[in-house]
Amino acid sequence: MTAAPSASQRVIIFDTTLRDGEQSPGAAMNLEEKLRIALVLEEMGVDVMEAGFPIASKGDFEAVHAIAKAVKTSSVCGLARANPADIERAAEALKPAPLKRIHTFISTSPLHMKHKLQMEPEKVLQAAIDSVTLARKLCDDVEWSAEDGSRTEHDFLCRCVEAAIKAGARTINIPDTVGYTTPQEYAKLFKMIVNRVPNIDKAILSTHCHNDLGLAVANSLAGVLGGARQIECTINGLGERAGNAALEEVVMALRVRRDVMPFTTGIKSEAITKASHLVSTVTGFVVQPNKAIVGANAFAHESGIHQDGMIKNRETYEIMTPQSVGIAKTSLKLGKLSGRNAFRSKLVELGYDLGDNALTDAFNRFKDLADRKKEVFDEDIMALVDDEVARANDHIRFLGFEVQAGSKGPQRAMLELSIDGASVTATSTGNGPVDAIFNAISQLVPHEATLQLYQVNAVTAGTDAQAEVTVRLEEKGRTVNGQGADPDTLVASCRAYIHALNKLAVKRLKELPPEVAVLSGV
Repeated sequence: MTAAPSASQRVIIFDTTLRDGEQSPGAAMNLEEKLRIALVLEEMGVDVMEAGFPIASKGDFEAVHAIAKAVKTSSVCGLARANPADIERAAEALKPAPLKRIHTFISTSPLHMKHKLQMEPEKVLQAAIDSVTLARKLCDDVEWSAEDGSRTEHDFLCRCVEAAIKAGARTINIPDTVGYTTPQEYAKLFKMIVNRVPNIDKAILSTHCHNDLGLAVANSLAGVLGGARQIECTINGLGERAGNAALEEVVMALRVRRDVMPFTTGIKSEAITKASHLVSTVTGFVVQPNKAIVGANAFAHESGIHQDGMIKNRETYEIMTPQSVGIAKTSLKLGKLSGRNAFRSKLVELGYDLGDNALTDAFNRFKDLADRKKEVFDEDIMALVDDEVARANDHIRFLGFEVQAGSKGPQRAMLELSIDGASVTATSTGNGPVDAIFNAISQLVPHEATLQLYQVNAVTAGTDAQAEVTVRLEEKGRTVNGQGADPDTLVASCRAYIHALNKLAVKRLKELPPEVAVLSGV
């Protein structure tokens, strides 16, 4: 029997997809989408999930509150600046959570203190003490971050860390906020803190690395080698600017290279691909094919030399198995003759647990897909199910269309929708079949939104590949993403546009107050 890892070997995984990841331009998620992602993160075994920035808006507060109610085994975290209003709002949002954390921060680098905060160092130090003290009165688990920590003067950083721990912080985060540091520097920074801060044994040190120089994962791992025991990261490396350290890369690097990094995490890596696909679908941020761990080509071998090696021994060219990250063999045995129970078993294998109604809808779409495609892949099933779940509560539904297209034109679409259960039709022309479809939708569902993004991604290879389409609409400051999947790109486009309009309708009904002017840069 293998001995359980000691506390010094265990690395806490702090996922901030729902907070820092959402700060990517265009990656905004609604409450339902955040809940879906939060439950997948919990299923994956994430230790702490940063659910949002409660004071930023009414919507952010409600999302954090809903996640705090739903999540039972992961700690739910809310972000707060170093002021009482932020901290009290975070505490209120987190009340229902069995496990909760308040994460408060303030900038400590000379550049940020002078130009962003316009505060003297001693006032920053006092603000850090006051914020942690208040947070600790409202929550047992408090994390404090030194924003722009990698560019902070060492003497001042050590004073702040020592004071924050004395005030009650259990976790100390030293972020590389602008992605400036290198692995060697970052490791030395943590070693310096461990050696110089007298009460450092009373807190866990944390990394939070941005990817501006492409070093976020390398820096995070270096931080662990330097003494950190928490890594802050996001699914697919989602985040503002160039993104954050990618959870899947950090976890698998620690798992595969235990010979040089003898650490463990609590992550069930088999859920990684499901989480990656869900985040990509919800945000519309397509994962690049050569992305480590979760890219379409991550386990693909085309070179004859590589294929020969793989046939002889998989380990010649694969350092981990596809199954270890939740990718089954790409050839799926299910087909048009498969039954409901076989389909349900495949969904369970892929990590999905659908209710009877959702299962019936997904199964019917699967049978349609199997009739139309020569070969159905796991990725097709995942795209189909995610698409079905995304529109479970839509009041506008796609029923069908006929399109007249061609190089000579005119391009015309005859569209049928269901709006609140009533069938309606419209015919429209456009500059191409997609434009004609979108114009027909606008006739049936009048709106003032403008199309900001139209993106098509093939789920698998081949001319019969299922298409995943992302549509981004903007109306009076409201931005929403819609997704659609179908072997017919035009159908997928129509589904995506309708999905976006459904989300826009929800936003109109539930207007949010203006967001806080200055959001986190941690």
